[in-house]
Amino acid sequence: MEVAEQRRGVNLACDTTEEETPPWESNGICNHGNGGIASCPADATAEVPMETGQSEDLPVTSQTPGSGPVVVQGRNPASEKLQQVRKWSITTYKCTRQALSEKLGRGSRTVDLDLEPRLELLKDDRRRFDQATKLAQTLADQVAQLAATQKTLGDAFAELGLKTPALHVEFGMNAEAQKFLCKSGETLTAAINSFTADMNTLVNRTMEDTMVSVRQYEAARIEYDAYRVDLEELNLGPRDAVTLPKLEQAQKDFQSQRERYQRVREDLSVKVKLLQENKVKVLHNQLWLLHGAMATNSSSCHRFLQQNIRQAGERLSSPDVGVGAPSWLEES
Repeated sequence: MEVAEQRRGVNLACDTTEEETPPWESNGICNHGNGGIASCPADATAEVPMETGQSEDLPVTSQTPGSGPVVVQGRNPASEKLQQVRKWSITTYKCTRQALSEKLGRGSRTVDLDLEPRLELLKDDRRRFDQATKLAQTLADQVAQLAATQKTLGDAFAELGLKTPALHVEFGMNAEAQKFLCKSGETLTAAINSFTADMNTLVNRTMEDTMVSVRQYEAARIEYDAYRVDLEELNLGPRDAVTLPKLEQAQKDFQSQRERYQRVREDLSVKVKLLQENKVKVLHNQLWLLHGAMATNSSSCHRFLQQNIRQAGERLSSPDVGVGAPSWLEES
C-alpha cells in the first residue's frame, strides 16, 4: 500500500510539473520528475527526427515548378570554339596543299567530263558578253555626244539663217536636218542604253550568281580531293592499333565531303541549264530590239534627208526667191 501511494505521489508530481511548463517551452523539452522518471510529450518526440534529419548549413526550401532558378550544365563555348578553329585549320591546310599540288602538276584531281566543259564555255561567254556590253555602252556615249553636237550645230545654223537673208534657205535646210538627226540620235541612244542595261543584268547579276556557284563548286572539289588523297595514303600504309582509328575517321570525313561535293555539283548543273535557257531568251529579244532601233534610225534619217533636199530645191527654184543683186564685178 505504501509503495502504491508513493508511485501515485510521483505521478501527481509529474502532472503538476507538466501543467506548470509554459506552452512556448513544451516542444522539444523532456521534464524529469523525482526518481529519474521522464515524461516527454508525444509532439516533441515526433518533431525530433524531422529537425535532426536536416542540415543546418543547407536549409531545404520547398520549390514549385518555375518558381526558382534552375542550373543546367551546358557545353563550354571556349572549348567548342577551339575545336572549330582546329578543324578549320586542318581543312585549310589540306586544301592549300591539294591546290598547290595541282598547280605544280604533282597531285591528282577529280574531273567531271560532263560539267566542266560547260563551265569553261560559261566563263568564255561571260567574258565575251562583258566585252560586247562595254562596246555597246561606248557606242551609246558616242551617239549621245554626236546628238548633242548636232543640236548645237543646228542652233548655230538657224541663227546664221536669220542674220543672213541671202542664205536663209540653205542655213534653214541644214538647221532642220541637224535637229532631226539630233532627235533620232537621242532615240537611238535610249535603245542602246536599254540593250546595255539588260546585258549588264545578264552578265553582272545572273551569270555572276552562277559564277559564285562555280567558285563554291571548285572549293568543294578541292576539299573533296584533299580528303580523298588522305584516305588513299592511309589505305596504302600499315594497319595497326594506331592507324585503324585514323583510317575510320578518314573514311567518315571522306564520305561527308563526297556527299557535299555531289550536292554542290547537282545544284550547279541545274543553275547552268537554267542560265543557258534564260540567256537565249534575253539575247533573242534584245538583239532584235537593237537591230530594229538601228534600222529605224537609219531609214528615218534617210527619208528625212531626201525630203529635206527636195523641199529646199523647190524653195530655191521658186520665182519668189531671186538670184539676188549682181556683184560689183558684173556691174563694172
